[in-house]
Amino acid sequence: MNEIREDSPSQLIDGRIKELSDWRGETLARVRILIKQADPEVVEEWKWRGVPVWEHDGIVCTGETYRNVVKLTFAKGASLDDPSGLFNSSLEGNMRRAIDLHKGDAIDEKAFRALIRAAVALNISVRTDARPIRSQKKPKSARDASQQG
Repeated sequence: MNEIREDSPSQLIDGRIKELSDWRGETLARVRILIKQADPEVVEEWKWRGVPVWEHDGIVCTGETYRNVVKLTFAKGASLDDPSGLFNSSLEGNMRRAIDLHKGDAIDEKAFRALIRAAVALNISVRTDARPIRSQKKPKSARDASQQG
């Protein structure tokens, strides 16, 4: 019997870090630790054919790796305060912001964890502010019961 074994998103991220085996893998591993320190409840996902994604009530950030950069894209980054100026890429849009890390770049770990916590807080606040859309129609079971009587 052939079993198809599907790796978990966390295992796939482990594999990506190992596969890179250079400064990009080290950088991705370090930011992953910082993300988990900032939000122990963060959920790791693997999307878009190979992009690590960290979520908590929505996407917090992604961790894309390119030849010369590790790009951490914050889905709602334009709505976040960035007093330490970590965002240095994708600054022109009205939704996302990114941090591009190049070989040898140091990251302000305290500021980065604060940015992760702010992104999570924003996701939670947006989710709790959203109101469910209520249908004006009666559920089918209620309509059926009223027609039988």
